[in-house]
Amino acid sequence: MVYWLFVTKAYIERVKTLEQTLPLIAEPMNPVSGRTRVETISVFIADHPVVRYGVSATLGGESDINVVGESSDGWQAIAEIQRLQPDVVLLELDLPSAPGSKMLKRLSYVAPDTAVIIFTSLPKEDHMLGELQAGAKGYILKDIEVAEITSAIRIVHSGEVFISPSMASKLVGNFLNREKADRVPGTYQRLSAREREVLSLLADGMNNHAIAEHLSVSPYTVQTYRQRIMRKLDLHSGTELLRYAFRKGLITIES
Repeated sequence: MVYWLFVTKAYIERVKTLEQTLPLIAEPMNPVSGRTRVETISVFIADHPVVRYGVSATLGGESDINVVGESSDGWQAIAEIQRLQPDVVLLELDLPSAPGSKMLKRLSYVAPDTAVIIFTSLPKEDHMLGELQAGAKGYILKDIEVAEITSAIRIVHSGEVFISPSMASKLVGNFLNREKADRVPGTYQRLSAREREVLSLLADGMNNHAIAEHLSVSPYTVQTYRQRIMRKLDLHSGTELLRYAFRKGLITIES
C-alpha cells in the first residue's frame, strides 16, 4: 500500500514539487501562435447544492480547471459523468438515491479514466481505506483551504493520490493498529469454527437474537460466543469488533 507514505516529509515535499512542476507539464507551446496553451482539467461536482455553488464559484477563478457539470443526485451524477467523462470528480458520499460506495463501484466501470476525490464533512475512518481500495484517488475534507482543493485536483489528475493531512494521519494510525494486531501470532486462528461463524454473522449486522435463530441456539449461547471472541481477540467494544472484522475482510465496501 502506498497510502501510508503520504504523511511523511517525503510526501509533503513530493506534493510541493508536483505543484511547482505541473503547470510546466500542462502548458505546451501552440506552434501557430507561439503562445502557451494551458491544459484544462475538467471537473464534475457531485454534492449538495450549497456546496456545489460555492466550490464551482471558487474553481471558476482557476485558469486550468473547468467545472463541466454538477449534480446533487447519485444516479443522475453517474449518468452525467458517463456522458461527460471528466478528468476529476469531487464526490460527496452521502447523496440521495445512490450511496457513495455504489457510486464508486459504478464509476469505475462507466468512467474508468476519471479520478474520484472523496469530498466529505463526515469522514468514516473505518470506510476510508475501503473507499481508496475501491478506486478513489483522493480524500479531502470540506473544512480545508481553497488551495488544498485545487492542489488535490491537480495532483490526482497527474496520477498521484492526495489525502488531507488530518485524514492521512488517522489512516496511518489505523494501519499501524492493524499491523500490531496482525503481528499477534494466530489471533484469528485461536477462534473455533463456531466462533468464526458468529463473528461473520455479527459483521453482517445481525444481533444476538437473529444469530440465535439462524444457528438454532439460545441468545444466551450467542452472547457467550461473543464474549469469548472479544476475549480471544483482545477487543473491548462492539466498535472494535467491527473494525477487526473489516480488517479481516469480513466487511466489504458494499456491507
